[in-house]
Amino acid sequence: MLPLEDGFSRRFYYLRLSVTDVCNFRCTYCLPDGYHPPQGKVRNAFLSIDEIRRVVTGFAAMGTRKVRLTGGEPSLRRDFTAIIDTVANIPEIEKVAMTTNGYRLKERAREWFNAGLNAINVSVDSLDPRQFHQITGENKLAEIMEGIDAALGAGFTSIKINAVLLKGLNDYQLEAFLAWIKDKPIELRFIELMQTGEMDTLFRDHHLSGEQIKQQLLTTGWIQQLRNVDDGPAQVFMHPASQGGVGLIMPYSKDFCAGCNRLRVSSLGKLHLCLFGDGGIDLRDLLVSDEQQDELQQRIRTSLQDKSAAHRLHDGNAGMTPHLASIGG
Repeated sequence: MLPLEDGFSRRFYYLRLSVTDVCNFRCTYCLPDGYHPPQGKVRNAFLSIDEIRRVVTGFAAMGTRKVRLTGGEPSLRRDFTAIIDTVANIPEIEKVAMTTNGYRLKERAREWFNAGLNAINVSVDSLDPRQFHQITGENKLAEIMEGIDAALGAGFTSIKINAVLLKGLNDYQLEAFLAWIKDKPIELRFIELMQTGEMDTLFRDHHLSGEQIKQQLLTTGWIQQLRNVDDGPAQVFMHPASQGGVGLIMPYSKDFCAGCNRLRVSSLGKLHLCLFGDGGIDLRDLLVSDEQQDELQQRIRTSLQDKSAAHRLHDGNAGMTPHLASIGG
């Protein structure tokens, strides 16, 4: 079957699948007041394991090879290990990743690895415990660092650390982060703060362009790497004296959307063509039985033709995304 392709000849090998929008952290750039269920939302309405299997099977039949399980915090689902196992056992899927705040990593890293998880992204916005507490609302840096060590010990060879760049809060810690990864096979990812519907003031006060970090890296011997077809949007840099690498995610950079290769499905079964789009396409009515695969795939293909060439963040338009947890970041 032909791979998924939009009207701009972009092909899509990478699915970000949210399994919950619930999170137990209160990060300043996402859920500063904590998680509150959307008005009218039915309790426990998230995609079931069977629905997850059906939607991933549909994407896999059209060329998807990598699935990232996201939230909220995905490990808050009691059946999360079973979700990993379900996705990993779909024959065409080659890589199963997750993004986590590290809350349960220490206790569950080996269990998840054995279930078929290949890669982990852990959010660590500061190496200073007090500042970490200030940014995330949780005083758990030590436990999360132990979880990262547990993941290395469990056999994970793809571990990435996500840090949202916040001017005046963590931007001065570049040297500390680089020293930390010098002897660790970990990729550090700096993510530009993105404007969302509920974060206008925070964005104005704390946005910092990743280009400044990029220039610092290039002038100190870091070398930009080539991008694989199923990689995320990061520009990756390596240094001959460091085991770890650095990735920069810069959504405000020129041509950021030109290499888009990923689609998103929310925890309620909606297809989102862009993190900053104006709404989702409901797929859930086609996840009731295995016999609906043809219709499911046709709806995804048809919807993809409406994908825009680029987001509108430069115009201050974040679409209908209230915060990053709402559809899995």
